[in-house]
Amino acid sequence: MTSQTITAAASGTWELGDLTVHRIGFGAMRLPQYGEALVADALPRDRDQAVRVLRRAVELGVNHIDTAAFYFSPLRSANELINRALGPYPDDLVITTKVGPGRDASGEWQAHATPGQLRGQVEENLRQLGRDHLDVVNLRIVGTGSIAERFGALAELREAGLIRHLGLSNIRPHHLAEAQHIAPVVCVQNMYGIDASPEQRELLDLCGEQRIAFVPFYSIAGTGRTAGATTGHSPEVHAVALAHGVTPAQIRLAWTLHQGPHVLAIPGTGDLGHLAENIAVGSLRLTEEEAATLRGTA
Repeated sequence: MTSQTITAAASGTWELGDLTVHRIGFGAMRLPQYGEALVADALPRDRDQAVRVLRRAVELGVNHIDTAAFYFSPLRSANELINRALGPYPDDLVITTKVGPGRDASGEWQAHATPGQLRGQVEENLRQLGRDHLDVVNLRIVGTGSIAERFGALAELREAGLIRHLGLSNIRPHHLAEAQHIAPVVCVQNMYGIDASPEQRELLDLCGEQRIAFVPFYSIAGTGRTAGATTGHSPEVHAVALAHGVTPAQIRLAWTLHQGPHVLAIPGTGDLGHLAENIAVGSLRLTEEEAATLRGTA
């Protein structure tokens, strides 16, 4: 694959409400730091390098960037890097952010936001990104309890014009049903990859049936999660990668896109080479036999 000439357009498109995005996007979680993301003592990434990666992503057709105000390391904030690199923003660029969790200035995690605190989180994202409204805001969930009060608070901010569309992250199917009684849901972000459980697959299928975008995270990292890409690839993954002349990480990403036209990828990196490889996956087509073989490794 000649990744240098392949753009995100090769992945096709999907709609987040009335916003059309390429199915290969960019996740900003790993952008502010080297090594493991979301830890208090992370080593800040070089600012100019992060800016170059963001600008190159947009040059290669990425028009969907996933971020959050709690994506930061000492000296570096993902939102402010995005603002610096891409503002004034292209008309077709869609920025999705998350609220719910919080971190204090030292990077330590705090209790999840109350309905009253969610407005402050939304306003912090607006300030950092330099926007007068947010394209998509996902409510990040922990646990199985009701989300009605918190999602309702975001729905009020949507009615006030601060948010254009709403989504959910890290949810169970009953959360989706509960939210939809309050306001439309345009996307669901959940952990998903080759080793997904049957329950995770059910939610992906449910979103497909309702034409809701499903946005998997850790599809490359797998069990590595915030530490980065897994090195524990199965022989089947290696074999398919060899057949296509690509890396095992690219095969893991291609497999998630193969799960349905409503699946959007948001791989993140601070490396220009890995960025090109991730975007090139949009032109990689697995056969049904290959997809079935990979599915059998779960």
